[in-house]
Amino acid sequence: MSLALMLMLALLLDAMMGEPRWLWSRLPHPAVAMGRAISGADRRWNRGRARRLRGVLVLAGLSLLVLVLGAILASLLPWPFEVLLVAILLAQRSLAEHVRDVARALEASRDPAPARSAVAKIVGRDTAALDRPGIARAAIESAAENLSDGVVAPVFWYLLGGLQGLLLYKLVNTADSTIGYRTPRHLAFGWAAARLDDAMNFLPARLTALLLAAAGALPVRSRAMEGAGGFAYAWRIARRDAGLHRSPNAGWPEAAMAATLGIALAGPRVYDGQATADAFVHPEGRRDPDAAQLRGAIAMLWRVWVLLIVGAFLLALLV
Repeated sequence: MSLALMLMLALLLDAMMGEPRWLWSRLPHPAVAMGRAISGADRRWNRGRARRLRGVLVLAGLSLLVLVLGAILASLLPWPFEVLLVAILLAQRSLAEHVRDVARALEASRDPAPARSAVAKIVGRDTAALDRPGIARAAIESAAENLSDGVVAPVFWYLLGGLQGLLLYKLVNTADSTIGYRTPRHLAFGWAAARLDDAMNFLPARLTALLLAAAGALPVRSRAMEGAGGFAYAWRIARRDAGLHRSPNAGWPEAAMAATLGIALAGPRVYDGQATADAFVHPEGRRDPDAAQLRGAIAMLWRVWVLLIVGAFLLALLV
């Protein structure tokens, strides 16, 4: 069976299954296992001199391990089990559910505390002082960025390199989220993880922006998209504003999502008690998004999913 057809089935299976708690409460999720290995290496090797070199060697060793594992699995697993593994490594449904939980909390009460608790599960910034628009903005930004990191990039690397490409991407992305921070402890040791993650997300981030622009231009539109432009507008805003973002890649899907929903994203925020002066992307958009815009973002996630399904199906017909 072709990679494209297995991918289409995996996308469908992930949408139906998500991340069942009964399973992952008993077994470690592959990404969790990767995170534990990286954290263990951090504790063991992130010390003394030559920390950057140590980080490079650790990442190289773990990368070689997952490439060998991917080759073994690809040669031994029957296609239904490969489809299941790929579905496990996609995050479409779980991402949509996390964002939906924030929307429900905003809709259920004027008290922002429950929504703060919900959004804290999917963002890295300080959430204690977020007001309702700040909560909605943070969740929408997470939806856009994680659509790229958790769905489009895994799809891209699976089609490009099979299970080996997918496992390598998940390792690098997990390493970046574990040790790829510009903190005194990880600036040197996590340098390789951060730089390789930037490189592996370069094309997927821009592809995500294209998909969001295309998804926003589909005929059926929601009230959350009133006043937003079409495909050309969203793509122009993504190209114009992506470079304003602190991340070399996250600005692309965030700017496209902002233009599609008619809102401003990014902007000032607080990390570890320190306020930033980050610029807004699509600053002409409204700066007080609410649960309606969150619902619009969720709709955009599923529209992109539909485009990925269609793309995989067409690719399967060609190959």
